[in-house]
Amino acid sequence: MMPSLKIIPAVAIMAGSLGLGGCATKGYVREQVAVVDQRVAALEGRVAETDGIARAARGEAQAAAGQAQTNTQRLDQLTGRVDGVEQRMIEAQRKRPRN
Repeated sequence: MMPSLKIIPAVAIMAGSLGLGGCATKGYVREQVAVVDQRVAALEGRVAETDGIARAARGEAQAAAGQAQTNTQRLDQLTGRVDGVEQRMIEAQRKRPRN
């Protein structure tokens, strides 16, 4: 008998909470969804803007990387030429008679 006495208040509380719950109206749901839709639309706009900025930055970075590679190649060529001039100067100093 004791276990059934504990169940009765629990069943009464559950039945009362179900009866007080109620359903949302279509109007309420539309209002709530409209607010969420506005926020999603705003975020989609910001994401599209950010995506455009990121794509532009990527293009600029790729162009800069290409220019850096070209500059590196030119420096490598100049280094070889400077080394050649330096070697000729050293040879010229060796061949010059000392006084």
